[in-house]
Amino acid sequence: MDPTLTVIVPVFDEEDNLERVGRELTAYLDRTSTPAQILFVNDGSRDRSGQMIEALCAADPRFHFVHLARNSGLSAALKAGFDHVETRWAGYIDSDLQTSPDDFDLLMPFAADHELVTGVRVKRKDTLVKKLSSRIANAIRRSFTHDGASDTGCPLKVIRADVARRIPFFKGMHRFLPALVQLDGGKVKEVPVRHFPRVAGESKYHLWNRLLGPTADLFAYRWMRSRYIRYEIAKKG
Repeated sequence: MDPTLTVIVPVFDEEDNLERVGRELTAYLDRTSTPAQILFVNDGSRDRSGQMIEALCAADPRFHFVHLARNSGLSAALKAGFDHVETRWAGYIDSDLQTSPDDFDLLMPFAADHELVTGVRVKRKDTLVKKLSSRIANAIRRSFTHDGASDTGCPLKVIRADVARRIPFFKGMHRFLPALVQLDGGKVKEVPVRHFPRVAGESKYHLWNRLLGPTADLFAYRWMRSRYIRYEIAKKG
């Protein structure tokens, strides 16, 4: 059966995680009732991530990859993934596996009726600083966007691929997916998902890109929203 879901896995310097990532994703593909495949997007990794990704893809025809020429950031990696998805739906999960690919099965039942289905992390296994900075950033973002999203940073999402390719992209846009989908007229559904501690590798997030950077991106979003073109055809002949 042809796949209907492509799970995008952005990777940047995650050699310590990739062996486990391969095992977990293979187990998910074997268990799930959703015909799915995997697309690794190597975001200019400096370690052995690229070679490890190619080895995983050579061993399983359901695994595919894109290597970016240089490190360009998570939003660029997601856009590259969306641009190469050929299935109806695109999923997204981080390569640190702090969310489980099995929980895509919690999101997919809502995909037919929503353009974006996003996880909400329950019982987060992060440090107090990460939890507080995320909570503050989400509150500030909601006050600007009014998107109602409670955990826009959750790295477990399913989006209709044609919508993902249509919405405008900019640096930091991964934090605004619910707002951008709503701006395009789409519906968003939040679903509770599990959260796990990082067991290998190092987090790429710190105070700047978790709190201060996203706050600056809000002004880019507001500028873009004020100039966003959306129209509906009433009649044509």
